[in-house]
Amino acid sequence: MSSTAKNGPARCVMVLGTTSGAGKSWLATALCRWYARRGLKVAPFKAQNMSNNARVVDGGEIGSAQYFQALAANAVPEVRMNPLLLKPERDTHSQVVLMGQVSEVLSALPWRGRSERVWPQIAQALDELRAENDVVVIEGAGSPAEINLMASDIVNLRVARYAEARCLLATDIDRGGAFAHLYGTWALLPEADRSLLHGFVLNKFRGDASLLSPAPEKLQALTGVPTVATLPMWWQHGLPEEDGVFDDRSRASGTVTKTVAVIAYPRISNLDEFQSLKNVPGVRLVWARTPADVAGADWIVLPGSKHTSGDLAWLRAQGLDRAVAEHAARGGVVLGICGGLQMLGEALVDPHGIDGNAPGLGLLPLVTVFEREKTVCHRAATFGTLAGDWAALSGVPMAGYEIHHGQTAAHPQMAHDGHAVMPEGLAWQNARGNVLGLYLHGLFEDATVLHALFGAAAPTLDSTFDGLADFIDTHFDAGVLAGLIA
Repeated sequence: MSSTAKNGPARCVMVLGTTSGAGKSWLATALCRWYARRGLKVAPFKAQNMSNNARVVDGGEIGSAQYFQALAANAVPEVRMNPLLLKPERDTHSQVVLMGQVSEVLSALPWRGRSERVWPQIAQALDELRAENDVVVIEGAGSPAEINLMASDIVNLRVARYAEARCLLATDIDRGGAFAHLYGTWALLPEADRSLLHGFVLNKFRGDASLLSPAPEKLQALTGVPTVATLPMWWQHGLPEEDGVFDDRSRASGTVTKTVAVIAYPRISNLDEFQSLKNVPGVRLVWARTPADVAGADWIVLPGSKHTSGDLAWLRAQGLDRAVAEHAARGGVVLGICGGLQMLGEALVDPHGIDGNAPGLGLLPLVTVFEREKTVCHRAATFGTLAGDWAALSGVPMAGYEIHHGQTAAHPQMAHDGHAVMPEGLAWQNARGNVLGLYLHGLFEDATVLHALFGAAAPTLDSTFDGLADFIDTHFDAGVLAGLIA
């Protein structure tokens, strides 16, 4: 096949996992670039994604993983690539985004009540992508062997059957029990669906691969499925993990000159925008959950949140509110992004029951009012004149995106304590100059900003995607990847 000569509906290659965190997202991203580099027209697809990491595309928002997969495929990201996005707000409730737009009706339905309502749109989106492409790389969710969810499944086996996908099953061998996970998953699949599996993938392996024998051979004898790749542990592949904080380890390239502590509250959102900091020489990135985690940090960052008032309450329960206030009082740098900006203000006001009322941290003279309508858009703006620690951003242009319900304005009685430093209230700075609040996501993904703040640039996304493709090309058995679309 080629991008200029199509032979009917696209071939579908699907990445399943034995668990969340098995490596599905980055492997799907690597496959997108691997097939695209062979002149094929490629699109990613994930029927249902549960994540608070989202990106703005034409038509609304999709999960960040599918956004990056589209870029890896040299495709324009769009809502059909992730037709259903669930954004957790509490342990038992998620905001439901269907085809890029928030659906209050679906958000109110119980989990199992949504499946049949949304399947027609999911199937249509997949049909359209298959008609327009040579290859569709599909990502599953969690595990296909979650037998409590099989009856309402719309993201794993139902999609695999519908697309007649050739599936890879990945497992995290670093955690132990990998062969039991693979065999158990195969055994719990309906017998008719086992033929969908074309290869097992051992991910995050450390050591001598020859010591794995005879386990892969015995597993194939039991299941008929070969182990087609053993992928070495790769800490710096350059992409954020799909589930949760991308890792808890604190590392820096070279001598540490700046420690950045990002508060990892329970409903943290858009955490993937901090991935680039891991690649800036001299910067040590720390995920902070206790006051001890921010001790000694040069910067404290309050990231986005899917439930600002709830995460603010959590912040206070941990004593992190005092730690942030004391850090700021000493002149330490504080940055709030989106929900973090809202927390830095004086108050959260919620007349519509969107998020919740709460007093803010009082580090910026702002009040946020939550509106029913959600702001979802790309934005480009230029910083005005900034003082103090943020002066390097004065006059620097930035491109990013907004995803928020809150609308923020200066508190009329406290205007002397801070001022707007970007048009239309997109950014604010306190009078002292060490606290900055910003509505735009993507600050550290902007090359101009990175250079202004750190005098350095992170690797480009294209080089990251090519590195992923090279990695799987090296470690998959010869002919497997091409054979999946033959």
